[in-house]
Formats: sequence, C-alpha cells, structure tokens
Amino acid sequence: MTVLIIDDEKNICLTLTQILSDEGYNVQSCNTARDGLRELEDLDPDVVLLDVKLPDINGIEVLSRIKKNQNEIPVIMISGNSSITDAVKAIKLGAFDFIEKPLSLPKIKVTIAKAVEFSRLAKEFSRLRSEFEQNWEMIGNSSVMRDLNEMINRIAPSNAKILIQGESGTGKELVARLIHTRSPRLGKPFIKFNSAAIPRELVESELFGYERGAFTGAQTRKKGKLEEADGGTLFLDEIGDMESAAQAKILRVIQEGEFERVGGNFTHRIDVRIIAATNKNLAEMVNNGSFREDLFYRLNVVPVYTAPLRERREDIPLLVKHFSAMLAVELNTKSKEYSAKAMEFLSTPNYPGNVRELRNIIERIYLLCDKVLLEPSDIESLLPGAAINAEIAAFWKNTAAFADKKREFEMRYLQTQLTLFGGNISRTAEALGMQQSNLSRKLQELGIR
Repeated sequence: MTVLIIDDEKNICLTLTQILSDEGYNVQSCNTARDGLRELEDLDPDVVLLDVKLPDINGIEVLSRIKKNQNEIPVIMISGNSSITDAVKAIKLGAFDFIEKPLSLPKIKVTIAKAVEFSRLAKEFSRLRSEFEQNWEMIGNSSVMRDLNEMINRIAPSNAKILIQGESGTGKELVARLIHTRSPRLGKPFIKFNSAAIPRELVESELFGYERGAFTGAQTRKKGKLEEADGGTLFLDEIGDMESAAQAKILRVIQEGEFERVGGNFTHRIDVRIIAATNKNLAEMVNNGSFREDLFYRLNVVPVYTAPLRERREDIPLLVKHFSAMLAVELNTKSKEYSAKAMEFLSTPNYPGNVRELRNIIERIYLLCDKVLLEPSDIESLLPGAAINAEIAAFWKNTAAFADKKREFEMRYLQTQLTLFGGNISRTAEALGMQQSNLSRKLQELGIR
C-alpha cells in the first residue's frame, strides 16, 4: 500500500515517512503542490496526506483537482492553523478526514488504516461494477440493436413505466438492467420478481411482504420485493402470469405509491420505478379479460420490443465471439475460433430459444469439442435438430405409398417442430399458423405425445 505525503514542513514529512514505513507502507513525500500533483499521476497512491497551507497552491485547490481526476483516492487533510470554514469546505469536496496539527501519531495510523481499507473497497467495487457491466453488455451492430440502444439511452433518465415485450431468450432482463444502470437510480437496488416462478398463493406475500401471524407459518415480519426495491427499480418479469389480485395491488402502487403488507393495516409509502416484461401478447389478454386493462395502460407508458435472433442474424457472429471469450475465461481454456463456413453454419438456425439458446450451444461446443479451430463438421451434430436432420434426409429417399408417406411426413414434421420449440404446443401452433386446439387434435390423431 502506497501513501503520498504533500506537506511543506520537511520535518513532518520525515517523521511520517519513518512511522508509516515501519507500519509496512510504501511512502513518498513532496514539499510543494505541483510536485505532489506530478507524483500523484506517476505513483497512483492508495492514500494521500495533504497539507492545507502549501507555498504554491492552496491545499483545498489541490484536493479539488485530485477529486476531479482521481476521485477514488482517499485524501486526508492536515493543517496547523486552518479555520472551520476550510475543514467544512474540504469535507464537502470529498476529503476522507481532516486532522489538525500537532499530529497525533496514533490517530494518523488509525485514520490511514481506515483510508487504505476504504481505497481497497472502492477498487473492489469498481472491479465488480466493471464485471457487472460486461456481463450485462448488449451485443450487436444491427439496426435493430442500434435502435434499441438509442431507446434505452432516451428513456433511462426518466421515471417512466416501461413494458418490455419479446420472445423468451431475447434479453428482456438485460434491457431492464441497462435502463436501471443508465438511470439516476444506479447504486440503488435492482430487484427482480418473476410471477411465473412463484406459486400463485405466494405471489402477494413475496411481492408485498407480510406481517407476523398473517398466515400459518408467518412467525416473523418479512419485507417483500417491493420494499426491497425502494429507491431503485422493481423488474416484474413475466407480468402476464400475475394473478388478478396481485395485479390490482400493483396498480395501486403505480397510481398512489403505497401498499400494505399481507396481514397488515399500515400503509407504506414507496419510491420505486417499475419495469415489466412479458413474452405474451398483453393487448390480446386484455381483450379476452385475462389481464387488467387499466394496469396494461399504466405499464405500457413506453413500450420496448426485443427482437428475436432470427430478425437480426447479422449479430450472431458477434454473439458467438462474445460467448466464446466469456466461456474461455469461465472454463479456463483456450478461446475457440470459427472458420468462415462454421460461422455461417452457426448463423443458419432459427434458434427458437434466441440468444439464450445460442449461448447454450456455444457452451456445448466448448465442453464437447477439443479442436481450437472449428469447421462445420465439428459442430454440426451439436446444433438444434442435428440428429433429426440426418433422419429426415433418409426419409426422402425411401419410396412408399403416397397416403402412408403423407402420414409419415406429417408425423415427422410435427415431431420436428415440437422438438425445435421444446415441446411447447402453444408456441409450435403459433409458429405454424394453427389454432392450438387444431394442432392438439392433429397430434392426437397421429398418436404423437
């Protein structure tokens, strides 16, 4: 740990250097502000001890320059005859502490130890924040992604309610987090609440919290996700799956900024920004009565659409490289490279699971392929539907009665489509332009489970 002392009294510099060196610090000292500022750039110290009265530049001005250019460095001000006004001004500018001369060496040691720990935590926070931002980075140069990024930049500084709609795996949570990190609420909580992942009978208690004795097993008071998000952002994922009672209470939060815990009568005021997301068509759900119309219009102040991967195929090579670099670090292995044909091969599937599915495939490649430079033949069997495709190729070469072949074709085609959509009948029917009831009837007729 390095300490930089800027003080025009050479005896103080010498004494502090000896004391702090004995404590294990690397100590450098300067007797003028200009020398100190130059040393600051080269040394990058963990702590600065700065005198208020310097011969060339006032210490308060030096503090201001340090905080402007290297704000993360804690600065301890020292002075022999400064006023309270100087002390207040220094603290307002961001000084870590203000110590009067004659210096108490035990106090100096304790204060520097605290400042060093503060510096360590600040650097750790900066590192974690950088890693967080990289993990939630939006990848893509397509016009769709450029428009989305511009939209995020425009709406993030406001408190407007936002409804993000798009297929599963298109990055709705990523968009919500980027809106939060680019907003004035950065540094406040970002709390995610997934309505589809929680049993319906627990939605209200998880979201709003509960009082002791509110129900069997409620032995203590518990804050809900809404309270945890106070001052920050509440991300309501899969809002289309939220039950009607919870919808009504969320509407009250949006309209009045207040709520009660389950089993409680006290009204809590809340300051929270709400971002909702869904892969369902909420407008259609409003029409059929399964989602509240008033809540839909309250949430849909700024609609945001996340495009499926098939609508921005030009971004796939960038995503492949991004996931490859990330997985090489995670798995502690060499980063894989892809030939032009292999990259074209990876850009061909529709990826019904979108970016999430692509990421899983790249991880599969890292785990199962030993080669560093990959060709299509190395990854063909790992792509979605690969085994099915080989079987279908043989199907076309086999001659049989037309009626039998038609039935076999329908069976194989629907089985393939169901596999591509993860066995989800509603999504398969939507992709094929069929009513779900008609598809279910056809599957039953063909004996397909």
